[in-house]
Amino acid sequence: MLLTSLNAIAVLDANVLYPVPIRDLLLSLANEGLFQPKWSSIIQEEWVRNLLLKRPDLSRNKLLKTVDAMNETFPEANITGFEDIINGLILPDNNDRHIVATAIRSKSELIVTFNTKDFPKKYLDNFGIDILHPDIFISDLIHLDHVKAMNGFNKQVKRLVNPPRSHSQVLDTFENCGLVNSASILREMQGI
Repeated sequence: MLLTSLNAIAVLDANVLYPVPIRDLLLSLANEGLFQPKWSSIIQEEWVRNLLLKRPDLSRNKLLKTVDAMNETFPEANITGFEDIINGLILPDNNDRHIVATAIRSKSELIVTFNTKDFPKKYLDNFGIDILHPDIFISDLIHLDHVKAMNGFNKQVKRLVNPPRSHSQVLDTFENCGLVNSASILREMQGI
């Protein structure tokens, strides 16, 4: 699926919130009005837990402050009341049912995830939900409104002060995180 209009409603899976550079880019693009992000407390807890497993040097309280800041910045993003839907869903991995339930409850058109294979398209078509890899999703957003996308990207780079990072360094990080096409498009637009 290619995005054809701005302001799509998209559930962000924990695996796209876990990597800080991807989370920051997605939220910067959402802050520019390119799409409406959705998540649940289960999704938030999952990315926090997984990040702490990999990075025990980080503070759980600091990460929870990030969660609070996300919920404050996007007050309509944190979806509740989906639990009753979970048991009726059939997915290859039962642990992913809460993501689809969140999408159904929030009337999301999309789930943005690296694990696209875990969400059978044919099954999700029944709910009017598409699955997109974050690189495709972000590339589509850039194509839909390159001015807003560049504003979001530039603001993200400007926020990076400890240590400061150049546009090129941030784009290298995106590539390392799996956003190869998005980084290429942004690089071309930046003339880097």
